[in-house]
Amino acid sequence: MVSRTQVTLDSEMQRRAHAKAAELGISFAEYVRRLIARDLGKPEQSTDVSIIFDLVERGPPTDIARDKDKMVGEAVWKEYLNETRRKSL
Repeated sequence: MVSRTQVTLDSEMQRRAHAKAAELGISFAEYVRRLIARDLGKPEQSTDVSIIFDLVERGPPTDIARDKDKMVGEAVWKEYLNETRRKSL
């Protein structure tokens, strides 16, 4: 997403910035964007969400959106049985 920003510069700084942009063969806006990007550095790379897919290689495919209540219930029941050392009913 792109946002517009207004910046106030004194006339000498604006003249010099426009001249520098022209010298580089780019627009004033591109010159300002490059300066800001260089100052801020690269953003932290977020984790690629694709790493959470295809984690399970065996068993039937699941539909988490449809089966989440059942899956959570089974996991909670299994944990309860483990904690109480009971056998499944």
